[in-house]
Amino acid sequence: MGVIEIGNLQLILAAGFMVIAGIVSWREGMGLERDIAISTLRAFLQLIALGLVLKWVFDNQTWWMVLLILLVMVANATQIGKGRVKNRPDGITPQIFITLLVTSLTMLLVVVELIVRPELWYDARVVVGIMGMILGNAMSSSAVALDRTFASLDDRADEMLAMVAMGATPREAARPSIVASVRSGMIPTLATLSAAGLVNIPGMMTGQVLAGANPLSAAKYQIVILMAITATTTLCNIWVVSWCYRKRFSENGFYLERGLRKE
Repeated sequence: MGVIEIGNLQLILAAGFMVIAGIVSWREGMGLERDIAISTLRAFLQLIALGLVLKWVFDNQTWWMVLLILLVMVANATQIGKGRVKNRPDGITPQIFITLLVTSLTMLLVVVELIVRPELWYDARVVVGIMGMILGNAMSSSAVALDRTFASLDDRADEMLAMVAMGATPREAARPSIVASVRSGMIPTLATLSAAGLVNIPGMMTGQVLAGANPLSAAKYQIVILMAITATTTLCNIWVVSWCYRKRFSENGFYLERGLRKE
């Protein structure tokens, strides 16, 4: 069995699902109708555009083209992830970009070269697809971790000022916030890992099964991806939080409260 094609009419019918969300928002006074409409339109346009671009890339792929796409993906993930962090300090964009780039590309290289092993190391069908899953999860998880970090640091401002005054380093003062935040960022990933195969069928496995792949083979691919995502999010979270928390401290090691910092 090959891929079951979805026509334009079916796609329009699927958009009707968002009408339900809009009606609920309207009846309950949530005020999300405009956001739902814009988000739905953006999703349609972005995904159709992505499909057209990927089709062209698959037909005309070169190693530099695939690498350029990966860099654009990381740049977009950086901006989206940073936008989800409330009360963020200035100057954390480079840290987020480098962390996402290094952790995601390293894990991608390991998965592609040591496990999947396609004929072409830059096979866009493999590389772009796997990178998207790894990077998307790393972005979401690190955004949660950073957001919780800065919120926790503000909540513990007096405690950390006292700790630093008594001789603690910024790292020692911030450590409880760092640990708790990285833990919070990992919870969704671990929940997905625990529920795989019992509560839900993960996206990659679903896609392969719908395309006619052997379910057991699809399950093996999904296991590899879930393991890679878990490792990447763990490394990304601890690295980016450990790198960025210092933005809340002055050069002499004291915590910068709200009135003393630039945001």
